[in-house]
Amino acid sequence: MTQGLLLWRPCPHSLNPPFSSIHLPLRIPKVAAGSAAIVSTADAERPPSPSPSDSQLSARERRQLRNLRRESRAAYNWREEVEERLIKKPKKRYASWTEELNLDNLALVGPQWWIVRVSRVRGQETADVIARLLVREFPEVDFQVYAPAIQERRKLKNGTVSIKPKPLFPGCVFLRCVLNKELHDFIREVDGVGGFVGSKVGNTKKQINKPRPVSSDDMEAIFKKAKEEQEKTNKAFEEEEKAAVILHPESLGSDDSEESTSKQSRQTRKSSTTRSGGKEKPKPNPLVPGSTVEVLSGTFAGFEGNLKKVNRRSKKATVGFTLFGKETLVELHVTEIVSQAK
Repeated sequence: MTQGLLLWRPCPHSLNPPFSSIHLPLRIPKVAAGSAAIVSTADAERPPSPSPSDSQLSARERRQLRNLRRESRAAYNWREEVEERLIKKPKKRYASWTEELNLDNLALVGPQWWIVRVSRVRGQETADVIARLLVREFPEVDFQVYAPAIQERRKLKNGTVSIKPKPLFPGCVFLRCVLNKELHDFIREVDGVGGFVGSKVGNTKKQINKPRPVSSDDMEAIFKKAKEEQEKTNKAFEEEEKAAVILHPESLGSDDSEESTSKQSRQTRKSSTTRSGGKEKPKPNPLVPGSTVEVLSGTFAGFEGNLKKVNRRSKKATVGFTLFGKETLVELHVTEIVSQAK
């Protein structure tokens, strides 16, 4: 062992150390292409750290070493992760963009609820029109039209109760049917309909508004909300009636007394008219087109004219007056005119 050691001590005359000119070559062994690396369990758990030998390996050797490191980690499998990503990737539903524009494909989903845009003011009337037209034009189609509304009750001054529907979703009517292109185009042409609620599909060449169905959960929530709102309005109306009875208890019997007094007054009037003079009043002459009539009240009171036409349903009469040498037709109520005796 003493032969391999070199004894030295610094020389005061030399500035450089005696072994500065000695160069020791370092050799780093290369990993063979087919050699298998043995990795311990402790090294497998540790994250891979770049070693100085990786920079001297070829691309093929680095790829093989990377694959060995991946396989050594039992908790991570990159192949399974790639397969899961490919499975989760959504597939194209249609082969071409023109198939997506075909509205006949909507019939494949079966009967669904669709939202039709209508006028906010005449929504209930439009829903009735849609139902009547579908019954007449498509008698074989099963459909259901639903316009959610709350029936509000209000008591008027004369004692009667008025019922007025208040739409829950103004401007929307729900239609349940098997929708296709023919039915879609027919409903869009109905007066007062603005189309279906949906989304635009297509590309820059052609785009259409494709209807989107409403899920069953959303429809159940709508039915539930309409029922709850109706119960609230009914309860509020009953509370108002109870409060009115407490404030004015004499109003309960006033209606009956008013009706009885009005009947008695009518009977007395009839008896007085029949008994005065012992004779009944003569009946007025019937209104016959072509006869001369006189206006009793209104703007043309005192004028005489020629009766042109009488509408028994609306109780309107068309009378012609000669004003400034020209005949002018005026529509008056039947009670405002009387036929003159010939």
